[in-house]
Amino acid sequence: MDFIQTVISFIVALGVLVTVHEFGHFWVARKCGVKVLRFSVGFGHPLFKWKDRHDTEFWLSAIPLGGYVKMLDSREGDIPSEFVDQEFNQKPVAQRIAIFAAGPLINLAFAVLLYWAMFVNGVATMAPVIGKLQSDSQVALSGLEVGDEILMIDGVETVDWEAVNFALVGRIGDSGQIQFTIKPASSSIALDKPVAITDFLVGQEEIAPMETLGLTVFRPDIDPVLGELIADGAAKRDGLKQGDLIVSVNDKNVISWADWVDVVRENPDKTMQVIIERDGVQQSVELTPAVHKTDNGKVIGLIGAMPVPVPWPPEQYRRTIQYSFIGAWVPAAEKAWTRITLTLVTIWKMIGGEISVKNLSGPITIAKVAGDTSSYGLEPFLSFIAYLSISLGILNLLPIPILDGGHILFAMAEIVRGKPLSERVQQAGLSIGMSLLAAFMLLAFYNDITRLIQ
Repeated sequence: MDFIQTVISFIVALGVLVTVHEFGHFWVARKCGVKVLRFSVGFGHPLFKWKDRHDTEFWLSAIPLGGYVKMLDSREGDIPSEFVDQEFNQKPVAQRIAIFAAGPLINLAFAVLLYWAMFVNGVATMAPVIGKLQSDSQVALSGLEVGDEILMIDGVETVDWEAVNFALVGRIGDSGQIQFTIKPASSSIALDKPVAITDFLVGQEEIAPMETLGLTVFRPDIDPVLGELIADGAAKRDGLKQGDLIVSVNDKNVISWADWVDVVRENPDKTMQVIIERDGVQQSVELTPAVHKTDNGKVIGLIGAMPVPVPWPPEQYRRTIQYSFIGAWVPAAEKAWTRITLTLVTIWKMIGGEISVKNLSGPITIAKVAGDTSSYGLEPFLSFIAYLSISLGILNLLPIPILDGGHILFAMAEIVRGKPLSERVQQAGLSIGMSLLAAFMLLAFYNDITRLIQ
């Protein structure tokens, strides 16, 4: 079922974004008087097709990994004299640039629209209140404490943990200080706490800024009482039951559920002597956590047990970000702009070697994230589609021949020269562009497969 959900979520997300992207090209081409021969979502053999009154074919094709808009082009064959004025290459350079740019730009605008819809409906989120800290972590050494709320990072407001994470990612490769503005748990006065960094996250194969600094999400104290047990989990296999209170492990007292999780994670495939309390009576149980590999290859122990749910004080830790129908446009545009600039900075730092190319992701990882976010609910899935739409828009604007940005580059060269680049130069550019794109795709596939193996 998880695999089916992942595939469906991936096809839906990609299908929506490809349709939006190609519609941008299609709509502007029509407005510029270019005859559009075909609008296809997907490649290959058409599963469904129809024509409109302008004699444009609309295809829904078998391979859902992209799409295209085919326009009247003299380079692909002779054109009847009555259609010459509708041929793409007969249009002014400015109109051709507008047609190429329309696809990526509408992807960016679509992200704003999705964020606007989410803000109008209300976005449920978690306040960035700091949880458990290790004494030697960067943030602990800088004076941040459990229960502090992060109000700003480097002067930028952080309304939730997502904002914190994005602000920290923007500092990749930097040395110096990250300026945290926090509100202590015991005071209402905001304080500035600089956190020292050196070559922050440079070369790391997995970008985990919060984990690197030692930041964790605050969670209320939960008693170490077992809740729901997974049918084939180690806890049920070794005789534990729902409602059991964990008293100690290997003669060490367990105070909270967090303590219990830490012990289990640190003991994969190791038999532990656990003292539990069941119906008021203590007894000893031998428990061997199963071995589990995380996405970054780390080996941890799992027993297949959930804690007893504890209600969270919504007024302190949960918040809903909501704006009016008109007022939501500004924060939506700001959120999209933040992600656009972050994407550009990330690409630049990857080119400069500050971010490892192992962070490149291909369709396998995208499909996995699509499946995961859709399983969490509509809001996370829409947020994922919005960010993917931004990534698609930025990628297509890069000045690489074969991408929309490469075609814009050729058109700009035509403006400078006063005439188009020669066919030979354009073909050479397209060959280089295809080689670069193929190399990136192979690297992304390799990273995807490596993550799966790990």
